Amino acid sequence: MWPKSNDVLGTVNRGDPSESGLCTLCRADCKGKCETWLSSLRGRKLLYPRDYSHTTAGSSNTTHIGVNYNNLRIDGYLYGANGLPKGLTTSEDECVFPNVSTEGSFGTKIKTKFRVPIMTGALGSTFIAAKYWDSFAVGAALVGYPIVVGENVVGIDKKAEINKGKIKKAPELDRRVDTFLKYYDGYGAIIVQMNVEDTRNGVAEYLIDKYGDKVVIELKWGQGAKCIGGEIQVTDIDYAIFLKKRGYVVDPDPELSEVQDAFKHKAIRSIARHSRLGFTSIPSREKVKDAFMGEVKRLRKLGYKRISLKTGSYGMEALAMAIKYSSEAELDLLTIDGSGGGTGMSPWNMMQAWGVPSLLLHSKAYEYAKVLSDKKNKVVDMAFAGGLAREDHIFKALALGAPFTKLICMGRSLMIPGFLGSNIEGALYPERRESVNGNWDKLPQTLSEIGLTPDEIFAGYYDVQKKVGKNEMKNIPLGAVAAWTLSDKLCAGLQQLMAGARKFSLKEISRDDIYAANRETAKETGITYICEKSDDVAKKIMKS
Repeated sequence: MWPKSNDVLGTVNRGDPSESGLCTLCRADCKGKCETWLSSLRGRKLLYPRDYSHTTAGSSNTTHIGVNYNNLRIDGYLYGANGLPKGLTTSEDECVFPNVSTEGSFGTKIKTKFRVPIMTGALGSTFIAAKYWDSFAVGAALVGYPIVVGENVVGIDKKAEINKGKIKKAPELDRRVDTFLKYYDGYGAIIVQMNVEDTRNGVAEYLIDKYGDKVVIELKWGQGAKCIGGEIQVTDIDYAIFLKKRGYVVDPDPELSEVQDAFKHKAIRSIARHSRLGFTSIPSREKVKDAFMGEVKRLRKLGYKRISLKTGSYGMEALAMAIKYSSEAELDLLTIDGSGGGTGMSPWNMMQAWGVPSLLLHSKAYEYAKVLSDKKNKVVDMAFAGGLAREDHIFKALALGAPFTKLICMGRSLMIPGFLGSNIEGALYPERRESVNGNWDKLPQTLSEIGLTPDEIFAGYYDVQKKVGKNEMKNIPLGAVAAWTLSDKLCAGLQQLMAGARKFSLKEISRDDIYAANRETAKETGITYICEKSDDVAKKIMKS
């Protein structure tokens, strides 16, 4: 069991915490205050123990049991400086952590830049993604990290017009893309996912015709939380019937009289909409490759210059296929999502029991990528996902997959600032509460003790104002200000860890910068056990 409170930071989880530090059930109306929640307000202040000058603090991390990301530790070095940004020297005055560069890029022929090596998970047809999209997208654009529009956004849109695989109108998809592009400044990207239904509905054709190369298209094989297609729940039986007629799997069948009777009498109060499994008609991995390569070729013929793939926590065969085929197809990014991450909606016991845990999956991803690299083959740029939320997670995952891993995909943790900022905006400005989907009538005590106005509450408020201008601030959702504030904390924390490892740019991070805290983790990851790393060098020093 992970600890529920952290006295040093003054944080506490509302529900049961997971390895990431987030509650297993993260609520949009939460009044606080886990580490990510509070970091969305106070920013880099949450890097340090509270009540400075009145306290001292010591680590509580004294046991290292099992195989997970918390049982990797980050190495620090006594001398040197590697990868200094252009113009800096190795003097102690310039080798300071604020000079560490967290900028990077991914892609094969076209490089997509980012300011911080993070990206969102897929924010698709779950209603919570739609409600808080403005905060998510504006925050991503202002900071400069990629954001992903997940599957089925067009298919569930009542206002979308689709006729025989050709979209004539897709207002919700347009809103999502346009919101990001309004503040896009060359860093980050808008990535749009496609599943079976999206392909049938002509999402790729619609996007390329309307937005051209402004959008990255993403094929989807799966995710870390479930081994079937995406789900949502609807509470309107007429909407459930609409979704069935749109071609979705709807359970229970809303057109059955007994289901309608049960719904009328509230024995059934919600109906689940499911997506289809991919590749069910394909009997072998060779045929999967043919189908995959054919789809990539089709997308390139449509005009897509940047294509990515998202795969889930299947076993080793599927992982190898994803890496090999993505590399051969010269895709721009492969996101590998391990079990232990979050979801908008998945069968709970499936999420608990299926798939390969993140650390194990990511370790094998490196191993397989290295096989290609050793044969002098180009390896697709990768992003790791699955229960990652803090700056130390970012460093560890980048190091574990180095040099192939370019980004860390963070799902629920990058949604929390959107919820929080919207709740604050709705409480401070009641006339906006409905439009921003705020859940609070007034600021809770956890907030009022921090501040009573946005510029008091958010440590990043004036940074955002400097970027967009004072007049434009009235159009910036407070959820986006919270996203900026959280990202600033993650960035500063990453800079500090990188500086301690004497790595002043992302490309310098390597597997040598982490070690395993127990021998089981060392065995499963290939990372050196903590007491064995440099032990031979140490003994040479002693014998010299």
